[in-house]
Amino acid sequence: MNILVINCGSSSLKFQLIDSDTEQVKAKGLCERIGIDGSRLVYTPAGKDKIVTETPMPDHSKAVSLVLDALTDSENGVISGLSEIGAVGHRVVHGGEKFSTSVIIDDEVLKAVEECNDLAPLHNPANLIGIDACTKLMPGVPQTAVFDTAFHQTMPEKAFLYGLPYRYYTDHKVRRYGFHGTSHSFVSRRAAEILNRSCDDFKVIVCHLGNGASVSAVMNGKCVDTSMGLTPLEGLIMGTRSGDLDPAIIEYIANCEKLSLGDVMKVLNKESGVLGLSGGLSSDFRDIGKAYDEGKAEGRRAFDTYSYRVAKYIGAYTAAMNGVDAIVFTAGVGENDPLIRSMICGYLGYLGLSIDENENRKRGEEVQISSPDSKVKVLVVPTNEELAIARETVRLVNGG
Repeated sequence: MNILVINCGSSSLKFQLIDSDTEQVKAKGLCERIGIDGSRLVYTPAGKDKIVTETPMPDHSKAVSLVLDALTDSENGVISGLSEIGAVGHRVVHGGEKFSTSVIIDDEVLKAVEECNDLAPLHNPANLIGIDACTKLMPGVPQTAVFDTAFHQTMPEKAFLYGLPYRYYTDHKVRRYGFHGTSHSFVSRRAAEILNRSCDDFKVIVCHLGNGASVSAVMNGKCVDTSMGLTPLEGLIMGTRSGDLDPAIIEYIANCEKLSLGDVMKVLNKESGVLGLSGGLSSDFRDIGKAYDEGKAEGRRAFDTYSYRVAKYIGAYTAAMNGVDAIVFTAGVGENDPLIRSMICGYLGYLGLSIDENENRKRGEEVQISSPDSKVKVLVVPTNEELAIARETVRLVNGG
């Protein structure tokens, strides 16, 4: 069965067409700048060069239409017609407390997702538009919603509640939700397979380190804590997000700089993280790494603070699970930055953890980077959220 995986952002649409029998990607691509001048489709059929088409995309419906046209194109398409698409799997960012697992999309699901729009105002509405576009262009084709938040719904109350009046939770659902759940689920299960361990007897900390970043504690196959909160702003220092800070800082900066609440939130989301720590040098970890290697203060400051924050979360989650069997790095930075991995693991010697620096030099591949005598295993596992969504879609369509 061919599964079309779609991930709609506020002005973008990523997609992959996956053969669920072989789990091979038949085509993939990206629609950029939807609703903005200069929109384009980047399309890569398996075994062929990337094809870039600049064309107007006033909305996500047009973007989906262009994707389907590319997939069925007589010259560069990979299927002969839309009837060869067995199902569509959508990444949906926020499911709130309504969804603890992936679901087949129906009217009731759509209504529930829409009710979560306030919790993810940039993403959930775009996700819904993508679903609606597919419904119109491929009527009758089953569609699924795979939620970023679902994997974290197993967190106990003590992990997801904030120290606020309890009525804010009961009345407004203010709590920790967590994100990157599809990645954390996929990577934690793969780590158990690599180490020949049962998920039911395995304590693993997953470090999803990219421009957006989060850490999760997964015990016996279930998430028991995660670093992102009500929104993706909480937790680790990220590319442009501040991560954890004293809430009073918001009022203090507003008063000092004569900024509105919205202005300060923009600073925390768009101008902070390693971009802010590096004095505005870059939010790209490759640029920061180069500055670090050159001995520049902005590179050292950003990397030292970033790695320290990740190490603190690993220590906290080791305590939360009363031990840890494995630590796993994934996502763009986690998979490709040996220096960051080494700096983080440098704090963890108290766990009996040691790194094989030769193995740690590898980038973008599945590898065990801990030394043979390390009491805690350390792995690099490339994430594959699209494949995870495809697998969930097949399971649901087949009645699983």
